[in-house]
Amino acid sequence: MRDPSAANVRLVRASDQSLLIGFGDNISVEHHLRVQSLLRLLEQQPIPGVRNLHPAYSSLLLVFDGLHLDHAELEMRLSGYLARLETLATAPQRKIEIPVCYDRDFGVDCEEVAAIRSLTPQQVIAMHCSREYMVYFLGFAPGFAYLGDLPAELDVPRLQTPRRTVPRGSVAIAGRQTAVYPLSTPGGWRILGRTPLAMFTPEPDGASLLRMGDRVRFVPISREQCDELEQA
Repeated sequence: MRDPSAANVRLVRASDQSLLIGFGDNISVEHHLRVQSLLRLLEQQPIPGVRNLHPAYSSLLLVFDGLHLDHAELEMRLSGYLARLETLATAPQRKIEIPVCYDRDFGVDCEEVAAIRSLTPQQVIAMHCSREYMVYFLGFAPGFAYLGDLPAELDVPRLQTPRRTVPRGSVAIAGRQTAVYPLSTPGGWRILGRTPLAMFTPEPDGASLLRMGDRVRFVPISREQCDELEQA
């Protein structure tokens, strides 16, 4: 483990062919913007031998080919990239609105969330729509974007027993995160509503609606509006 003071990061040799670059121990926009900057640099100017880049909330995992690189050489090459982070301009951020129907039939956990936090369902919905969220990264399922930070008043744990099937388009929360289930999958997050938007399309030129760094705002719509958008 090393701590290059110039970049104030932590390098952890996560395995014999991977290196974890950490910018902090907590979820924060500041840390994640540095993750984005380093990821962008490494995509624009790849290090030969690095096979994959895996961004997270406050870290970036580099997987490399042990036949062409070792940890010491990779750390040395990274020092130049890390020294440049503070001088990089922030990448342009897309702003995307996602319509959500918070009808009781869709938001099956909304009343329970309200009870846990001593709120009304209307207050839960208003708080969920009250801010802009950052897409920290994608994972779990194709097109599943981890968004934060959720208002502290809505911080609730995952379900003790995950559901076998969460309907596609379900908008859910867990901890200080929120997300949209792009596909019908198992899941343990608490469901507040549903969006008629397609979050992921399997076509080669379609892929995910959201990408890392996007800014997202949820906009409440009626059941009738939701039905119309689904049929469009």
